[in-house]
Amino acid sequence: MNALTLPNAPEQRSRRATLLNYFSLFSSFSTLLCCALPSVLVLLGMGATVASLLSVAPWLVTLSRHKIWTFSISGVLIATSFVVTYWIAPRLQQGEACPADDPTACGAATRMSKVLLWISAVIWSGGFFVAYLLAPILQHMDQS
Repeated sequence: MNALTLPNAPEQRSRRATLLNYFSLFSSFSTLLCCALPSVLVLLGMGATVASLLSVAPWLVTLSRHKIWTFSISGVLIATSFVVTYWIAPRLQQGEACPADDPTACGAATRMSKVLLWISAVIWSGGFFVAYLLAPILQHMDQS
């Protein structure tokens, strides 16, 4: 039974890593939507746009009320993705060969996972900056 499941093990690990990267991307978008986008729109003087956005998607209010959980969960997912992508996956793939019909598949999948991961991290960082750091910076500049 182990001999039958061994060939699929690399594919399953690759799918899990890619799935984790997609979850990270989705959760980082949620931080952007709940906290960063409304703040930036108000900062740019587009309060009416925020009001209409919240009337179309009222769940954003609930998401922003729980922004600590939103940022924490997405941050943990992104950190876990970094660990899997850069530390665990390379150690698991040592000695494994790519499929004979498409030897570039391993490299393409790895590149795509890394691109998704870095996009997630940048989006999360931008959302974190706007949600937690921008207001204190602007207040400090206002007092000066």
